[in-house]
Amino acid sequence: MGCIGIGAGCGAAQAAEPVAALVERDIRTAAAQYRVLLSAVADKPGFPRTVERGEIRTVDAGDWTAGFFPGSLWYLYEATGDEIWRSAARRYTERTAPAKFDKRQHDVGFMLGAGYGNGWRLSTDPAERMRYRDALLAGATTLVTRFDPTVGAIQSWDVEPGSAWAYPVIIDNMMNLELLMWAARAAGEPRYREVAVAHAGTTLKHHFRPDGSSVHLVDYDPHTGAVRARVTVQGHADGSAWARGQAWGLYGYTMMYRETRDPAYLAQAQRSAAFWLGHPRLPADKVPYWDFDDPAIPDAPRDAAAAAIAASALLELAGFVERAAAARYRDAAEQTIRSLSSRAYLAAPGENGGFLLKHATGHKPGGTEIDVPLNYADYYFLEAVLRLKAARAGR
Repeated sequence: MGCIGIGAGCGAAQAAEPVAALVERDIRTAAAQYRVLLSAVADKPGFPRTVERGEIRTVDAGDWTAGFFPGSLWYLYEATGDEIWRSAARRYTERTAPAKFDKRQHDVGFMLGAGYGNGWRLSTDPAERMRYRDALLAGATTLVTRFDPTVGAIQSWDVEPGSAWAYPVIIDNMMNLELLMWAARAAGEPRYREVAVAHAGTTLKHHFRPDGSSVHLVDYDPHTGAVRARVTVQGHADGSAWARGQAWGLYGYTMMYRETRDPAYLAQAQRSAAFWLGHPRLPADKVPYWDFDDPAIPDAPRDAAAAAIAASALLELAGFVERAAAARYRDAAEQTIRSLSSRAYLAAPGENGGFLLKHATGHKPGGTEIDVPLNYADYYFLEAVLRLKAARAGR
């Protein structure tokens, strides 16, 4: 019998499946689904983001999620070696090129890193790799224009006259620092690294609570760098723990530790992991509700995207800690991936508009993208699956 309903023990039911078999099944399913998705959007402009009212919604190159579709195509190429994925990845990566000069965006790392970054990593064509390198460096140069040394952080959103905010910085912004760290090495230019480290330090100082959780948005005074407010936009309340925000913080500080070996970053990554894994409202299947503090729990929406991001981060974090902690992180990540690989979350071929994961939540307070597929949920799920495969192979 199949699993019925979210959190109905699907992960436990599949616990006997060997990791190698699980990974191969996920890759086969992903390939089947993305053939459907590629065909469905072949004649449409832009990039598939989600499904709305039964129709695939696409976005243009200026959307923060644009890079995740080409990124998933590169992961499928990495997983299978099939030319169909490399060819499609190349086409869709090139379509994100406008982002490299888009100074309105703090999400340039998302928009270019997933496509151009994985393309640079996986391509064997020297000329193509050079084009990808140039695009990434242009994007990094664009991104640092949003940094203010008085605040010590990259501004997330532009503010209009009369706005309640003066210099908003969201926890999501940690994810864009990987582009800057890469650029510092690729160009031999320390300025990129200096900006990334300053932003990570400012965020570490002001975004986190004593229990290890993160607020969504910190607003700063651009004249003094002082904190004006700590609020949420996408979470349940200013004092709540928005699940995807917790996952961004966990992933971001794990990545920054990899890049710098600063023990303060590792300590925060572990505090974030402890908050996540030890939370009494984390369901048994390890797929969180969209906000840990939604009073509607257990009737609140889940967020498969947050689960995928956290699983990927935990697998990387396991490589930086002592043996017992590493085992805890790997086991939790594997449990999460098993749940996401079950029928409760992973779509059968031909379903879900061609996307992989069901039950993601984008912006519940805004009333958008609730209990839907999302392109970034798929991207981090594929990344987590490939990291799980590598972790098991390395044991």
